[in-house]
Amino acid sequence: MSLEAFLTIIGMAAVTYAIRASGLLLANRLPTTGFAAAWMRHIPGAVLAALVAPAIATGGVAETIAAAVVALAFLVTRNLFVAMVGGVLAVYLARTFIGL
Repeated sequence: MSLEAFLTIIGMAAVTYAIRASGLLLANRLPTTGFAAAWMRHIPGAVLAALVAPAIATGGVAETIAAAVVALAFLVTRNLFVAMVGGVLAVYLARTFIGL
């Protein structure tokens, strides 16, 4: 391995560590009550929706089936993990066996 590649890897590792460490250090300073805290609790769901919505909107039949499976699984179980696993499995099965 060249010195340049080694230094690049070390630099990327340092930046990654700094980003993660700063998140942990800033977490103690974030508000735990009030509007800002409520707003921040909704960020993970909003990011997930922003990542999935384009695939559903521009996808084909497999993605539509998966969206329906996710909605149904969540309504029945109220468990987000079960719903996501069901959606991934639905896309896999639709693409593999039905060819959608």
